[in-house]
Amino acid sequence: MPYFPNANKPAVKAAPIQIEVQDECGGLPPGVGEQIFQPFRQSGADRTGVGLGLTISRKAIEASGGSLSVRNLPGVGCVFTIDLPRAHAGRPLPP
Repeated sequence: MPYFPNANKPAVKAAPIQIEVQDECGGLPPGVGEQIFQPFRQSGADRTGVGLGLTISRKAIEASGGSLSVRNLPGVGCVFTIDLPRAHAGRPLPP
Protein backbone atom coordinates (compact mmCIF):
# COMPACT_ATOMS: atom_id res chain seq x y z
CA MET A 1 0.00 0.00 0.00
CA PRO A 2 1.48 3.39 -0.95
CA TYR A 3 2.35 5.82 1.80
CA PHE A 4 1.35 9.45 1.32
CA PRO A 5 2.60 11.40 4.35
CA ASN A 6 0.66 14.54 3.37
CA ALA A 7 -2.59 12.76 2.45
CA ASN A 8 -4.53 14.19 5.40
CA LYS A 9 -3.36 17.76 4.92
CA PRO A 10 -5.73 20.14 3.15
CA ALA A 11 -4.99 20.62 -0.52
CA VAL A 12 -3.47 23.95 -1.48
CA LYS A 13 -5.02 25.43 -4.60
CA ALA A 14 -2.20 26.46 -6.90
CA ALA A 15 -2.33 28.00 -10.34
CA PRO A 16 -1.84 25.50 -13.15
CA ILE A 17 1.41 25.37 -15.05
CA GLN A 18 0.99 26.98 -18.46
CA ILE A 19 3.31 26.46 -21.41
CA GLU A 20 2.86 28.29 -24.70
CA VAL A 21 4.65 27.40 -27.94
CA GLN A 22 4.34 29.60 -31.02
CA ASP A 23 5.18 28.52 -34.53
CA GLU A 24 5.49 30.49 -37.75
CA CYS A 25 3.44 28.26 -40.05
CA GLY A 26 1.46 31.18 -41.50
CA GLY A 27 -1.70 30.30 -39.58
CA LEU A 28 -4.50 27.81 -40.09
CA PRO A 29 -7.22 27.91 -42.71
CA PRO A 30 -10.56 29.15 -41.28
CA GLY A 31 -12.42 26.52 -39.24
CA VAL A 32 -9.52 24.08 -38.96
CA GLY A 33 -8.54 24.74 -35.30
CA GLU A 34 -9.93 21.68 -33.51
CA GLN A 35 -9.59 19.42 -36.55
CA ILE A 36 -5.80 19.36 -36.25
CA PHE A 37 -6.16 17.30 -33.05
CA GLN A 38 -8.05 14.52 -34.88
CA PRO A 39 -6.03 11.45 -35.92
CA PHE A 40 -4.47 11.52 -39.40
CA ARG A 41 -5.42 15.17 -40.03
CA GLN A 42 -2.84 17.48 -41.53
CA SER A 43 -3.57 21.06 -42.45
CA GLY A 44 -0.36 22.18 -44.12
CA ALA A 45 1.38 21.33 -47.38
CA ASP A 46 4.07 19.33 -45.53
CA ARG A 47 2.84 15.71 -45.47
CA THR A 48 6.01 14.06 -44.16
CA GLY A 49 4.28 12.94 -40.95
CA VAL A 50 1.25 10.74 -40.46
CA GLY A 51 -0.94 13.22 -38.57
CA LEU A 52 -0.79 11.65 -35.11
CA GLY A 53 1.56 14.00 -33.23
CA LEU A 54 -1.03 16.46 -31.94
CA THR A 55 -3.55 13.68 -31.24
CA ILE A 56 -1.05 11.79 -29.10
CA SER A 57 0.13 14.99 -27.41
CA ARG A 58 -3.39 16.02 -26.45
CA LYS A 59 -4.29 12.55 -25.12
CA ALA A 60 -1.10 12.40 -23.01
CA ILE A 61 -1.70 15.87 -21.57
CA GLU A 62 -5.37 15.09 -20.82
CA ALA A 63 -4.29 11.85 -19.09
CA SER A 64 -2.28 14.06 -16.72
CA GLY A 65 -5.34 16.20 -15.95
CA GLY A 66 -4.36 18.98 -18.32
CA SER A 67 -5.43 20.43 -21.63
CA LEU A 68 -3.88 21.31 -24.99
CA SER A 69 -5.40 24.01 -27.17
CA VAL A 70 -4.46 26.04 -30.22
CA ARG A 71 -4.95 29.73 -31.00
CA ASN A 72 -4.67 30.77 -34.63
CA LEU A 73 -2.71 33.87 -35.59
CA PRO A 74 -3.76 34.37 -39.24
CA GLY A 75 -0.86 35.17 -41.52
CA VAL A 76 1.64 34.48 -38.71
CA GLY A 77 1.25 31.05 -37.12
CA CYS A 78 -0.29 29.27 -34.15
CA VAL A 79 0.09 29.37 -30.39
CA PHE A 80 -0.29 25.99 -28.68
CA THR A 81 -1.15 26.24 -24.99
CA ILE A 82 -0.61 23.43 -22.48
CA ASP A 83 -2.25 23.78 -19.06
CA LEU A 84 -1.21 21.24 -16.42
CA PRO A 85 -2.29 20.96 -12.80
CA ARG A 86 0.44 21.30 -10.21
CA ALA A 87 1.21 18.07 -8.39
CA HIS A 88 1.67 18.33 -4.63
CA ALA A 89 4.10 16.15 -2.71
CA GLY A 90 2.25 13.18 -1.28
CA ARG A 91 -0.87 13.71 -3.37
CA PRO A 92 -1.66 11.51 -6.36
CA LEU A 93 -2.42 13.14 -9.70
CA PRO A 94 -6.09 13.29 -10.76
CA PRO A 95 -7.46 10.17 -12.50
